[in-house]
Amino acid sequence: MARQGKKSRNEEFWALALERAHLGVWDWDIANGSCFYSPTWWRMLGYEEGELADTADLWLQLTHPDDRERALASGDAHIAGLTPSIETEIRLKHKQGHWVWVLDRGGVVERDALGKPVRLMGVQTDISKQKAAEAALEQVNVRFRLALAASGTGIWHYDMATNKSYWDARTRDIFGLVADTDEVTGDLWHSFLHPDDKEATERAHQPSPGSDAVTASQYRIIKRDGEIRHVESLVRFVAAAGTAGQVLGTVRDITEDKLREQELAFAARHDALTGLWNRSAFDRLLADHIATGVPLAVFYVDLDYFKALNDFAGHAAGDLALKSVAAGIGRCLPPSAHAARLGGDEFALLVPHCDAAQAERLASAILAAVRGADLGLAATSRRLAASIGIAMVHDHTTTVADALACADDACYAAKAAGRDRFAVFSAEANSGGLNAARLAADTVDAMEDGRLKLFGQEIHRLGRPWDESRHVEVLARLVGRGGRLIPPGEFIPAAERFGIAARLDRWIIRTALSLHGAAMKSGAITLGFNLSAQTLSDPALWDFVDSIIEETGAPHSGIGFEITETAAVTNFDAAETFVRKARERRCRVSLDDFGAGMSSFEYLRRFPVDAIKIDGSFIEHITESRFDREIVLAITSIGRSLGCDVVGEKIERQDTLGMLSDMGVAFGQGFLLHRPEPLEQVVTRATIMAGAVRKAS
Repeated sequence: MARQGKKSRNEEFWALALERAHLGVWDWDIANGSCFYSPTWWRMLGYEEGELADTADLWLQLTHPDDRERALASGDAHIAGLTPSIETEIRLKHKQGHWVWVLDRGGVVERDALGKPVRLMGVQTDISKQKAAEAALEQVNVRFRLALAASGTGIWHYDMATNKSYWDARTRDIFGLVADTDEVTGDLWHSFLHPDDKEATERAHQPSPGSDAVTASQYRIIKRDGEIRHVESLVRFVAAAGTAGQVLGTVRDITEDKLREQELAFAARHDALTGLWNRSAFDRLLADHIATGVPLAVFYVDLDYFKALNDFAGHAAGDLALKSVAAGIGRCLPPSAHAARLGGDEFALLVPHCDAAQAERLASAILAAVRGADLGLAATSRRLAASIGIAMVHDHTTTVADALACADDACYAAKAAGRDRFAVFSAEANSGGLNAARLAADTVDAMEDGRLKLFGQEIHRLGRPWDESRHVEVLARLVGRGGRLIPPGEFIPAAERFGIAARLDRWIIRTALSLHGAAMKSGAITLGFNLSAQTLSDPALWDFVDSIIEETGAPHSGIGFEITETAAVTNFDAAETFVRKARERRCRVSLDDFGAGMSSFEYLRRFPVDAIKIDGSFIEHITESRFDREIVLAITSIGRSLGCDVVGEKIERQDTLGMLSDMGVAFGQGFLLHRPEPLEQVVTRATIMAGAVRKAS
């Protein structure tokens, strides 16, 4: 009786243990083919005990098709004595239809007299949660490996106790190391370091034990073939129980990034066409040199006949000439000198420790270099020369603007004397020599203190009232500090000479759209803006225009831009790019002063513009000059055939207006039709007109 009670307690104990451990027991009697499954096994799969036919292969019927072959192979290998036990992971079908991952372990527990297995027992453990965690971890690892592959990042670690390093395949590839294993000697990395970077880099790769900070460093390595590469590493100390810890790091080849940085830095300081310093970089260099108090000569070089060269041979020949001139100037200069292209066909030089005699010899050499510049086969019959102005700077308080203004004024003196020569600035001969520079500076101040005013002049459809079109050209007027109205013919050339024309254009565009964007959005008025050569060459122009449009709500279609041949010729490619982007945005583009240059029709062929504005020099004497009439007729015919609007400028007489109408010129502009007035008044009048038109309709 006591034995029976003990047996009952053991059965209860094992049943409770299986229940608590979530283990399903199977017992396979090979001799009679029966298989017993414990109640916990049935519950693991969602069944009541005995709910399914209790057959020897019941488990196999419930096994996932992809796992059956592996499960059978595991059992057969054990029965054959090839493995000490059965151990495999399989999926069993749950009553609710999903798959349960189980770890199946077991083995032979009874053999016959010949040693042949007759009975096997085992347990199956639900490992679904473990498998789900493994799958999730694998997804993370896949993403991690993909991110590493995409970023080109290698991973390495250094074991401080064993002095061994381990580099993954990407790290080995970055260093150009050919090896089949991750393990490398601890001192191998040091042998790749560039001597100039070695000390700082080694310090950066020695994080303090116990620290969890990540140290970033960039350094150069020298590969075994002598190639120098730039790399970036992130390094961190990782503590490990019972060991000295490890240094874990990443490495990424950033050579291409470094080259791009250098290229961008170079581009930010240099002229793209000639490779010389650009205006802003030259200004900084000149300021630094003046501040040292070292005597220096400043040269202002303006090419003569350059526009004629472009007219005759095209912009490609012009670009070739500019590059050849820049190279020729460079060959003339001493090593300590600097040369810049200020824009268009203007250059500036600074030469330290240069007296007047040396400056004159250098100017003569530069004149000879310009005369000998390569103009290309298409320009063999054309010549190129230069006018050079020289300013000697001895006072460390001289400003950059004053130094350039003196050299520029001397350059104008050389031009006035007949070109292809140089002149040295003289304060006595140029008592008003700084007027242009001061006017440019005053223009900048006027943008901030309200003395720069926006005016507008209507553009009329000839024979029709202006309220049907309501298009206006935006103009600027400068009010001097004494109250005098300074005409554009004075302050705009000064702005161009001293590099603030692009800033002036931006101010006009921003101010006009900010004040009148709502009127433009309502369709009451459209505005046209004149652009300088400096603005056309500004690669950030459209980013600026788009941002102002987004701020003000002014539509692209309500904006027009006018570019002159003079502006286009200084940077033909920039003009082409500008026109293309304007057309993409549905902004209107007009060619202004059309016909004044010899390449006007070539520009018309290259630029798909919306309108042509015939130069006023052909309009003002059209009633007396047959030549002017023929030119206007030709331009009008070509413009109409190309679908361009044709605008006649400088209409000041009634008989001129009548003749233009008879010739088919559709639009006109001039004092006869409208004298410029404050833009706000024009917009107010246009808004009232637009409202009246809407009410009438």
